[in-house]
Amino acid sequence: MSFSIIRTKALHPPPNQTSNQDIYNEASDNVPFFTPAQKPAAGTAVQPQPSDDTKKVPKLFTPLTIRSTTFQNRIFVSPIDGPGLTMVEATAVQARGRITPEDSGIYLDAHIDALRPCVDFAHSQGQKIGIQLSHAGRKASTVAPWLSMGATATETVGGWPDDVLAPSDLRYNDAFPPVRAMTVAEIEQLKKYWVDATRRAVVAGFDVVEIHAAHGYLLHSFLSPASNKRTDQYGGSFDNRVRLLVEVVERVRGEMPQQMPLFVRISATDWLEEVEGYGPEEDKSWTAEQSARLAQVLATKGGPGYQAGFARKIKEAVTLGDKLLVSTVGSITSGKLAEQLLTGNGGDDGKQEVELDVVMAGRAFQKNPGLVWAWADELGIPIHHANQVGWGFGGRGAKGRASEKKNAP
Repeated sequence: MSFSIIRTKALHPPPNQTSNQDIYNEASDNVPFFTPAQKPAAGTAVQPQPSDDTKKVPKLFTPLTIRSTTFQNRIFVSPIDGPGLTMVEATAVQARGRITPEDSGIYLDAHIDALRPCVDFAHSQGQKIGIQLSHAGRKASTVAPWLSMGATATETVGGWPDDVLAPSDLRYNDAFPPVRAMTVAEIEQLKKYWVDATRRAVVAGFDVVEIHAAHGYLLHSFLSPASNKRTDQYGGSFDNRVRLLVEVVERVRGEMPQQMPLFVRISATDWLEEVEGYGPEEDKSWTAEQSARLAQVLATKGGPGYQAGFARKIKEAVTLGDKLLVSTVGSITSGKLAEQLLTGNGGDDGKQEVELDVVMAGRAFQKNPGLVWAWADELGIPIHHANQVGWGFGGRGAKGRASEKKNAP
């Protein structure tokens, strides 16, 4: 089967083209459909910088290699045109681990074929793509947030309100479904769900796996003494509360190729330190200090920017070189702020802060899909763009390779 694209009118006729010249539109490798090759990938800094060969590329646009995976810049899309990494959001490892009845999952082998086209398309554009594995825990069986914030999804609309799991018999709030505490046997089975989901993610071709242990979902609710009231090996002390996450990390890491990066997303705090009935004590709520301790454990296992301070605290706590890279999130609304967070420059009173490794943006990308380009312009750095987009802004002309034919099949 073959097809051709006929361009009836060129907006900007390419120069130096003769009527008998063969100009091939190079195809992207290793994808089952035609799309133009993007070499280098969109979002890659132009080297050398055309305006000034001596100009240093901002850290935000320098490559980052984790194990054997190299990202062309340090702008990652939080599970939400040109980022170093895009993440598929909150993909459930178990059917009853979905947040809403309509959420995506990776708890069946059939999901591999459903997810693979997403991976193929990302790779066809020269981009990396990861998947965030999740279990909603006591925030499961709710309706979509634009319908109601936390309202229970009933059986009539596909929910499972009588089968919502948590570390303890404490529902998230009165609008959410009632919950029941997991048995130890269910916890053991849960670990297998994470392993099976990881295997499927690897088969589907994802570049990165992220374990979601934040935002009040199941793994986070085990970490926090505000939601975990267990008295067995999975509750009580700090070591017991982090046990499940550490065991999941170990098993997931064991299911992944050694060269494949593993991310862990945590909430640095419950934000309950000043709330009556809780407090900053270790047995009252999950705090930044406990997050820093957890980071040290995980490192051995494999206002604008309002949360950057938490990321710095965690980075400071990790004294094992680059065994653990730390990202920052939270209202990072400009390229200059993103660069400051990575380099540690521009802190309060000009103080040099701890350098971070990656900036994750979610809402900013939803508002502006061209965020990488906008931040590059703000920092005064030319970057490469997707061929179909970038040609209209310069570099027009015959770029096809006459030496090889790699058109559509």
